[in-house]
Amino acid sequence: MTSIRLRDFIEDREGCIYAVSNYDNTDRVGCILRYVPDADGERTGITGRRYRKYDFAESFAWIREHKPEYLDAVHRVPCCDVVRVYKPEEEIGKVAARNARVRRLLSRFDLPTGSFGCTGSLLCGLENAASDIDLVVYGDAWFAAQRQLRHLVGAGVIPGMSTAMWRKVYDKRVPEISFEAFVLHEQRKWNRGEFEGTYFDLLYTRAYGNLDAVPAGKGTVLGRATIEATVTDASLSFDSPAVYAVDHDDVSRVLSFTHTYSGQALAGEVIEAKGVVEEHGDERWLIVGTTREAKGEYIVSKTLLESV
Repeated sequence: MTSIRLRDFIEDREGCIYAVSNYDNTDRVGCILRYVPDADGERTGITGRRYRKYDFAESFAWIREHKPEYLDAVHRVPCCDVVRVYKPEEEIGKVAARNARVRRLLSRFDLPTGSFGCTGSLLCGLENAASDIDLVVYGDAWFAAQRQLRHLVGAGVIPGMSTAMWRKVYDKRVPEISFEAFVLHEQRKWNRGEFEGTYFDLLYTRAYGNLDAVPAGKGTVLGRATIEATVTDASLSFDSPAVYAVDHDDVSRVLSFTHTYSGQALAGEVIEAKGVVEEHGDERWLIVGTTREAKGEYIVSKTLLESV
């Protein structure tokens, strides 16, 4: 079996479904509980089984009560408890066959077979009429999708994001930067869009040959800091966590565990970043997104802000 990786979903012995949130899944899968079988649940699967969807805080409360052995910084499900792995690139044909909007959106892109899929509720067959489309694209194909989206919007094939949709995304993420600064950064990322009135993401995930690109694990916390540094490598800046190699006297990398600050800066740009400093071996990393909403933490491109 191919490795379990970020943006896959897994199902345990009790039928609970989890979103995979890590790449280091050798013995225990790092994930977040999303759906629990519930006769009164608001979501109905393809087989007719009903589920309740859990948000972030609710999922941790449920795990704490029912599966405390899974509790960690994320939920850690032993591989021996996994009965099914949902892989976006393998399930995309079934998703597109039952969802005309996904089918039409995918028809606008030209990507190699096996390089893309849908994650989230669509992957599990638990979507509803209000569900977003979470497209996931792997490795270098993601950058091709990004270029294609920019061209498609420019050509009017896919509409640009409306102000109302930008406001909706901003209000959902509640970032520590202004709405104007948020949109300024977001508009050049080309990793999200609006199609037939539905919001969609282009989510990056590493290819199978590159799963160990960044060492996993939490480091020793040294304290909080705000730094200014030049980005030297942003090739994994759309990953989760987003990774920025930087030129700085003390910090070698800035990592963001919140999607808000993925793709926030380009190589060569000067960033200002506020977060928690961790020691990883002989390196120090600045971590942004140490809480769900990253209160008091941010990354901005000073180069971009000063250009306007």
